[in-house]
Amino acid sequence: MAGLVEAARTGSTIEAQIIVGLLVSNGIDAIVSADDVGGLEPQLQFSGGVRVLVPAPTLAAAQALIADAQSAP
Repeated sequence: MAGLVEAARTGSTIEAQIIVGLLVSNGIDAIVSADDVGGLEPQLQFSGGVRVLVPAPTLAAAQALIADAQSAP
């Protein structure tokens, strides 16, 4: 996926994977990007967070889906 932009930043890989699942199930390509040495140093997620990346043209739709999910009761 070329031209990726950050749609969300979370505190854990698990939370980012849930968001990616939400986006993919709604037809938006997404991936998790974490600087945690390939999972060997998970504590590094706390300093920089874990990013959810999407193609630039889908950014607005992705952020709207994420916002809707976060505001749902």
